Amino acid sequence: MKTVGSLVSARPRSPNALIALVACATVLVSGCATLSTWLPSWLTSPSLPSLPWFQSGPKVGPLPAFDAKATAQLNWQVALGGSGGAGFAPAVRADAVYAAGTDGTLVGVDPATGAQRWRSNAGKPLSAGVGADASVLVVGTNKGDVLAFDASGKPLWQMKVPSEVSGPPKLADGTVIVWSLDGKTFGLSAADGSRKWVYQRATPPLTVRRFAGGIVNRGGLFTGTAGGKLLALDVATGALAWEGNVTTPKGATELERIADVTSLPVIDDRQVCAAAYLGRVACFEVLRGTLTWSRDFGSLGGLALDNRYLFFTDDKGAIQALDKTTGASVWKQDKLSQRFPSGPVVVGDYLGVVDIEGYFHLLDRNDGNLVGRLPTDGKAPVSQPVAAGNAAIWQSAGGNLISASAK
Repeated sequence: MKTVGSLVSARPRSPNALIALVACATVLVSGCATLSTWLPSWLTSPSLPSLPWFQSGPKVGPLPAFDAKATAQLNWQVALGGSGGAGFAPAVRADAVYAAGTDGTLVGVDPATGAQRWRSNAGKPLSAGVGADASVLVVGTNKGDVLAFDASGKPLWQMKVPSEVSGPPKLADGTVIVWSLDGKTFGLSAADGSRKWVYQRATPPLTVRRFAGGIVNRGGLFTGTAGGKLLALDVATGALAWEGNVTTPKGATELERIADVTSLPVIDDRQVCAAAYLGRVACFEVLRGTLTWSRDFGSLGGLALDNRYLFFTDDKGAIQALDKTTGASVWKQDKLSQRFPSGPVVVGDYLGVVDIEGYFHLLDRNDGNLVGRLPTDGKAPVSQPVAAGNAAIWQSAGGNLISASAK
C-alpha cells in the first residue's frame, strides 16, 4: 500500500468535504491511498505541496464562559524539540514519563516535578513513540526502524519492519508490539528485538492515516483496524482470540466507506470499547468479544472511562458521556465544538480536554458543565492526553511535554 506524507490537522466543520478535497490533492501529488487523521493539531508535512488556504487553519470559536468551580493548574512543562504528530504520545509510568520528538529527541522526566532526568537523541528522525516498560523504551521511524533504549536513554538494539512505524509501540510481558503503516502488527522480543510473531489482515483501498496502537489487559492485546474492526490478540503468540465489528463500511465510494478505528480502545473488568471514524462507538465483552452495545457516533480523538460513564469527543467537536453499561446518553457538552477539543482524559474528579489553542478545560463528570480552564503553550495537542493519577500529560504541536491537573 502506498502512503503519503503526514498531514495532521484540526477537524474541519464539514469533515467529508474537506477530506475529499485533501484526498484529491494528495492523490494528484503522489497517487497515494492513505489520508491523515483529523487530530486536534494544525501541522503540515514538508512532503506535501504548499496549500495556503489549508495552512491558514480553521476558524476557531471564542472561549465560552464557565462557572469556575475547579482550579486547573500547570504542574510542569518540558521542551522536547521536535514537535511530534499523529504517531506520538508520552509513555506515562508511575516512576517516569518518557517522550520523543520528530527530530529524534528522547527525554525522561520525573512525573511529579517535570525535572529532566536525561536527554538523548535516537540519531534518526522519528515517526512514532514512545512505548516503555520498567527497563526498555522503544520508538520507530518512517523507514521501518524500531529502536530500543534502556531507561536512561542508552541504545539497546535496532530492528526493521517492512514499512513506517505508525504509532507508539506497546511493551508487555517481554514483548514489544509494533504497528506498521501497511496494516501489520508485530510482536518483537524486548530483550533483543527478534521477531516473535506478525499479524496481518487485508487493508481497505483507502484508509485514514490514524493513531495506531492498542491496550494490553491480562495477556490480551486489544487493537483497532482500518475497516472498523476491534481485535483481541494473544500477546505471547499473536493468535487471534476474537474480532468484533465496531462499524461496517457503507457507501458507494471508497471515500464514503472509510470506517477506521482511529484511536486507542479503553477497557475495564467486563468490557472493551472502541470508536470508529464517522461510524460508531461500540463495547464488547472482554473474554468472548460479544457486542454489548453500540451507538451511532463517529469519533477521532479517543475514549475515556470512569466507574459509570464512557466519555468521548464526537466528530462534530461535542464532548459526550454515555452510560458504560447500556450506552444510553447521559450528557452532551458542545460549547467547545468550534475550538476542536482533544479526546477526553479523566483528571481526578473532573474530565479534561485540550483545545486547538492549548487551553486545558475541565468539565464536571456528572453533568458536563465547564468548571475550569488553563492556558498552556498556545498549541494544540498532537494526541489524546494521557492520565497520570490526578494529572493529564500531553505533547503539544509546539514541541512541549505538558502536565496539568485539577484541584
